[in-house]
Amino acid sequence: DFDTRRKVAKSETGWRPEMWAQFAELGLLGASFSEEEGGFGGGPIEAMIISEEFGKGLVIEPYLQTVILGGNFLRFGGSAAQKEEHIAGLVGGENIFAFAYSEPKSRYDLNDVSTTAKKDGAGYSLNGHKAVVIGAPFATHLFVTARTSGGQRDKSGITVFLVPKNAKGVSTRDYPTVDGLRASEVYFENVVVGADAVIGEVDNGLPLVEKVVDYAIAALCAEACGCFKVLNEATIAYAKQRKQFGQPIANFQVLQHRMVDMFMAAEQAISMTYMVTLKLDESDKARKLAASGAKVQIGKAGRLISQDAVQIHGGMGMTDELNVGHFFKRATMIESQFGNTDWHLRRYTELSNS
Repeated sequence: DFDTRRKVAKSETGWRPEMWAQFAELGLLGASFSEEEGGFGGGPIEAMIISEEFGKGLVIEPYLQTVILGGNFLRFGGSAAQKEEHIAGLVGGENIFAFAYSEPKSRYDLNDVSTTAKKDGAGYSLNGHKAVVIGAPFATHLFVTARTSGGQRDKSGITVFLVPKNAKGVSTRDYPTVDGLRASEVYFENVVVGADAVIGEVDNGLPLVEKVVDYAIAALCAEACGCFKVLNEATIAYAKQRKQFGQPIANFQVLQHRMVDMFMAAEQAISMTYMVTLKLDESDKARKLAASGAKVQIGKAGRLISQDAVQIHGGMGMTDELNVGHFFKRATMIESQFGNTDWHLRRYTELSNS
């Protein structure tokens, strides 16, 4: 429940390993993997359903980071040996992943990578700094983007590595995020990994990263829709019982109009989430267009729904004890993760004109 979540978010650990073990036992961690991969025969639709429910509960365990990001890096870029080694542990709840891609000056551009991976004998030596790595405090392994050739913003020359978090030379500074999750600044200092740590192709990792991030965007959109449903239901319920001038404020037409706008925004967001989920396996251009289109709609809906929910709740909407403000924070963070509304609107326009 919300009170338990609030306590856990403020605790020293910031998550519940026992809850993660329950997710594994229930099959939630393996639901979106095929049976051949060691899962239960699902795919993006199953991930969407689970993500929406986790959104309703403001779940703080690293499902997106481990199953969606980590799982899809292994699915689309992992070798047979890497899949065999890591997917079973993911499904069983032992392997927990985080995606270290963002850097202090990179903003939302996935190709802006200054972390380097230089050949070191048969393997590579990693050096650099990754910022705001969500879920890293809990992770056993990190998927890291590093530059194996080219300049800082070149689209070629990027390689993805799977690095144990306890590898020599990896250091972290952990902290809470505004929405109750945990993140780390991750520093790599002469971290040596073997050639078997490479995920996908050397120097051509950007297409893989873009594909996996679009899958993550679809899951984020589903999580946001779960948040929107709770906010709308809570706002309507509060408006029906809160009285002013001798009657429930739900009787006031202006507030009725605002709650209708909130409902319509949520329904449009749900429709866009369905669309991006169904287009994930289509061509690169179709997938990218759907992901950016959905992210724009989710961003707009999130701002409208969460702000109106807080305003209709009045002063209570600002309190830490009420869940509305926490959904507001989560919706705000979702809007900015993997590119905000303006960034995706620009990407959508560029793709449409290409």
